[in-house]
Amino acid sequence: MTTHNLLVELFVEELPPKALKKLGESFAHTLVEQLRAQGLAAADSHVTAFASPRRLAAHVTGVAAQATDKAVQQKLMPVTVGLDAAGNASPALLKKLQALGADVSDPVAALAALKRAADGKTEALFYDSLVQGASLHTGLQKALEEALAKLPIPKVMQYQLETDCELPGWSSVNFVRPAHSLIALHGSEVVPVKALGLSAGNSTQGHRFEAKVSPLVLTHADHYAEVLKRDGAVIASFAERRAEIARQLQAAAAKVGGGVRAIDDEALLDEVTALVERPNVLICEFEKQFLDVPQECLILTMKANQKYFPLLDAAGKLTHQFLVVSNITPDDASAVIQGNERVVRPRLADAKFFFDQDRKKTLESRVEGLSKVVYHNKLGSQGERMARVCAIAKAIGQQLGGAELAQQAELAARLAKTDLLTDMVGEFPELQGIMGTYYAKNDGLSDAVANAIGDHYRPRFAGDELPSNDMGLVVALADKLETLVGMFGIGNVPTGDKDPFALRRHALGVIRMLIEKDLALSLPDLLALCLPVFGDKISDPSGLLFDFIFDRLSGSLREQGFSAQEVDAVLALRPTRLGQVGQCLQAVRAFAALPESPALAAANKRISNILKKAGDVDAHVNTALLQEDAEKNLYAAMQKLLPESTAQFEAGDYTTSLQTLAALRGPVDAFFDDVMVNAEAMDLRLNRQGLLKSLHVAMNRVADLSRLAA
Repeated sequence: MTTHNLLVELFVEELPPKALKKLGESFAHTLVEQLRAQGLAAADSHVTAFASPRRLAAHVTGVAAQATDKAVQQKLMPVTVGLDAAGNASPALLKKLQALGADVSDPVAALAALKRAADGKTEALFYDSLVQGASLHTGLQKALEEALAKLPIPKVMQYQLETDCELPGWSSVNFVRPAHSLIALHGSEVVPVKALGLSAGNSTQGHRFEAKVSPLVLTHADHYAEVLKRDGAVIASFAERRAEIARQLQAAAAKVGGGVRAIDDEALLDEVTALVERPNVLICEFEKQFLDVPQECLILTMKANQKYFPLLDAAGKLTHQFLVVSNITPDDASAVIQGNERVVRPRLADAKFFFDQDRKKTLESRVEGLSKVVYHNKLGSQGERMARVCAIAKAIGQQLGGAELAQQAELAARLAKTDLLTDMVGEFPELQGIMGTYYAKNDGLSDAVANAIGDHYRPRFAGDELPSNDMGLVVALADKLETLVGMFGIGNVPTGDKDPFALRRHALGVIRMLIEKDLALSLPDLLALCLPVFGDKISDPSGLLFDFIFDRLSGSLREQGFSAQEVDAVLALRPTRLGQVGQCLQAVRAFAALPESPALAAANKRISNILKKAGDVDAHVNTALLQEDAEKNLYAAMQKLLPESTAQFEAGDYTTSLQTLAALRGPVDAFFDDVMVNAEAMDLRLNRQGLLKSLHVAMNRVADLSRLAA
């Protein structure tokens, strides 16, 4: 079978930059998978994805012009239906064969060509045929249509194409951006496929301004990247273009000197890669007076609005220089540099104006304005929400640090949302909390209060730092708990992948703070103290919310490397203090590694089943009713080991507590071998159940060990 490499390119107008990487990967992946499914590409065929602002393309190695024919065995019908009483082909069978293209002119010969084989409890007739392999023309057409249909297009647009026919007219096309040309080259031959009203050819366009040749004509599929770079001034590979930008950014920063570096932002690098076809990094600067503005504001406006890369010094402080990734490479770049410097100046001036204006009013003076900002139509204004967070923060602060922490946390909570009313946060919502910190310090508040205002949003995302001080920790807990209880209380529960209020993130934030800071707080108590602050606005969601938080906790622990069995064993007890969960998991992991573990876990499961059937069992043992040696020995072993294990458990040494119980394996095994628990005599039965109940309680204080049983 002769194979050649295949190139498919769709040339379009500028694609959405934030979606380009995924569009390119999806286009190439779906195309090659469809070719493989049709036998036109082998399993080891390599696909290279290309994606630039104006093109999606894929290069696939080892693509056949014609797929090999394929032997197919098809079940026709049961023998009792296909054959009559005399063993001849029935009309139904002949009709089925005819529909499949078989020659039925000689029914005897047609029947002889069939196979009889068991099909479950019956015997069926099977027909072997040879299906002709797909041609590249038809197979690529199908693959291309599938690749376009499965593109993760953020938003489709409709445009008009002139119809390719003798009669003039226009047809509507729906795609992410208007498409202008299509290439489909198998080796050096054009594959005559069509898409989006375009017929495949072998030509494309290069850089809008710097291409040496227009159009670019490709003579072979393997020349694509080379011709585009040499004659079209385009680096077609997204990955190669990204690496080139990163290299130039590093070189430009080194040229500036002084240990400066470009800000590290993978998302910005991806977006800029999707905006240029041949990158050219230039060094620009702005007036040093703007550095009086908090650097977060300047960095954000440069990144979000201009797609610039700010330069930071060795200490991480913003400098007055920044890097621009240009899409043109003129001999004299001064005009491009000056143009970008001129464009950024008004942005920075706006930030400075906002900062100066905001500092004219204190955060305290803005508190009243929160009552005019709607939070949720069922939960009231931001002012009402602030009052709830204050009450929750005061209660938590009292539990963790007494009256002083409660008073400080209440103050920080009162001011935490006031920066939402500032001009700077109105322009850049991403700066909420950050600007509150700056304005609090400007108002003369302590660093602890100011930092708590900024920290109360933490953790903002997975892996984010936790609040830096106790006050911030208390306010962050209060803020997230208020959101969770309030939203669950009015029925706003996340469903599927929809979570508009980020409740999953809030739950994980609560979990992380309780565990990583090992707070001496009970989760049920926390939820209970939140309820009164809502009055009659909500119904009690504690049960549902408790399960929701534990579901998030379970997933988080598994992501950290704990097994499903380990997590299930610990969380089955629904520990109220989450700070102890880590210790319990480590203890269970150590116990599971012991040779006695499988037998004790199985015995524990057996005990659980016995007690479940027995109903309400009293954990009490009457030694006078111990008759069998095995039950006497188990009781004696328990009397020796349980007090020791209990002391270790109460001291917080969960690992040793479980390991101490491992010595019970022998007595437990002997008990189940030699003793009938459900004896006919009721007093013996209840006593033996009481013995098992005492053992069950002792064994399952750290975790439900029965969950470790295979």
